[in-house]
Amino acid sequence: MAEAVEEWYKQMPIITRSYLTAAVVTTIGCSLEIISPYNLYLNPRLVVKHYQFWRLVTNFLYFRKMDLDFLFHMFFLARYCKLLEENSFRGRTADFFYMLLFGATVLTGIVLIGGMIPYVSESFAKIIFLSNSLTFMMVYVWSKQNPFIHMSFLGLFTFTAAYLPWVLLGFSVLVGASAWVDLLGMIAGHAYYFLEDVYPKMTGRRPLKTPFFIRSLFADDPVVVARPANVRFAAPPVEEAH
Repeated sequence: MAEAVEEWYKQMPIITRSYLTAAVVTTIGCSLEIISPYNLYLNPRLVVKHYQFWRLVTNFLYFRKMDLDFLFHMFFLARYCKLLEENSFRGRTADFFYMLLFGATVLTGIVLIGGMIPYVSESFAKIIFLSNSLTFMMVYVWSKQNPFIHMSFLGLFTFTAAYLPWVLLGFSVLVGASAWVDLLGMIAGHAYYFLEDVYPKMTGRRPLKTPFFIRSLFADDPVVVARPANVRFAAPPVEEAH
């Protein structure tokens, strides 16, 4: 059993493995009171006035209590982050990292701006950890890129992957969780999907092109398509002369 888990862990792509490890270690450390969540949560005043810039990162690593909700989000993180990195972003580790960076920036910006808007500022002030939102963003992006895959929810009903974020949002509401967290992830995910997949097809321009300095951090192996051996291709037909 231990060997199977170790093999499963080692086979994870680098970004998925790193993020999953950091999230589990951080959450367990807080549960054991080795780390204090008060040193991790997003606080704009402490970031700006006291230069505690690590909060811009650590608020994406803590998943609250180690309960059923934690297990659900670890499953989503391990599954959909891995699926994206191995399939949609295969051979493009830098692009995948840039997607997460874009999502984290959008989520942080929404919370900061929302905290300054009357009537909704109180709701945004309660969002101090964005880890669940970033996970939900990955689920949303995967669902948009694989909309026709058939899925089942707890064996109760089937649906296509395009509706997965809405099914999970409805489930969160049913169990009494805050819908704001999932909605933020959907907003960030749709912003990425539009700018990366829809807008370039409309205009021919790609606004989310990964910067060179990020590409230089990752040495991606080229994706090679193997050609079957001993396969001969017929010569193109010769046009008849008229």
